[in-house]
Amino acid sequence: MTAVTDRQKLSYIAAQAADARVNVELETEGMTLNIGPQHPATHGTLRIVAQLDGEQVIRAEPMAGYMHRGYEKLSEVRTYPQVTTLINRIDWLGSFANEVPFILAAEHLMEVEAPPRAKWIRTILFEMSRVANLILFLGDMGVQLGAVTPVFYAFRDREFVLDQIEKATGGRFHPNFDRIGGLKDDLPKGWLESTKSSMDKVRSFCDEMEDLLLGSEIFQERTRGIGVIPADVAMQYGLSGPNARGSGIDWDLRRDNCIGLAYDELDWKVWTHPDGDSFARFWVRLQEVREAAKMIDQLCDGLPSGPVMAKVPRIIKVPE
Repeated sequence: MTAVTDRQKLSYIAAQAADARVNVELETEGMTLNIGPQHPATHGTLRIVAQLDGEQVIRAEPMAGYMHRGYEKLSEVRTYPQVTTLINRIDWLGSFANEVPFILAAEHLMEVEAPPRAKWIRTILFEMSRVANLILFLGDMGVQLGAVTPVFYAFRDREFVLDQIEKATGGRFHPNFDRIGGLKDDLPKGWLESTKSSMDKVRSFCDEMEDLLLGSEIFQERTRGIGVIPADVAMQYGLSGPNARGSGIDWDLRRDNCIGLAYDELDWKVWTHPDGDSFARFWVRLQEVREAAKMIDQLCDGLPSGPVMAKVPRIIKVPE
């Protein structure tokens, strides 16, 4: 009779344990998790009631509106120029990008067209506002995943962009620089050169994000295959911007429906990613920051001369 060695005994026990894991489903206890709401001073306040089964999210119920201030109702009793100050405060991290759509809509209603120089300056400031917004998003996403360092780089380099916005408009977060028919003022002397210098800082920030986050195995483990939104689902729920492009949807209003801005006169690319996960959405935003810096350089180099304000009536009314 052949003796059974200790190694054979251990192999038998391991095989039995493996069979048990295959045939037995572990029972987990569900949990309801309240995410937020945060303090009212936190911009973009949101509450999510999530039902979890282990680490899997079974259901999530978003509850928005904690910062609702009734801008729509307030706008009903204000003139069109006065509404601009309200629009600035919808998104503190991208105020100029809020001004432009409202002003373009008002100009369309009143059949007013801004001068070419005003259109180009609007486009510069629009992209700078997006850059400041996206930089903070990229840094903060690192914090949510356990990487604290990137957010300090984000705040550091966002300052270069906000400083330029402040020099041009007088306001860091609430520019109130757009007017129906153009802009409040022209750009100060030397602003274009210092803006191009700030874009060099932005490109360096993108390089650092690639090294710190995209090059991190931990970051990739926590973002690849997480929160996947297929293209058909993204279209069904009306996703837009980098979230849609992160699901492979090649759609960008700046390119596909350019009205009143200078995007159609620039050489630039719309970035997409087919995976639709958290990594893809981060990657798209990072590429868009690089592309914005490229566009701002082109706009600064090719800015046309001329006035920044068209002739408009002192009292602005929509035609009957």
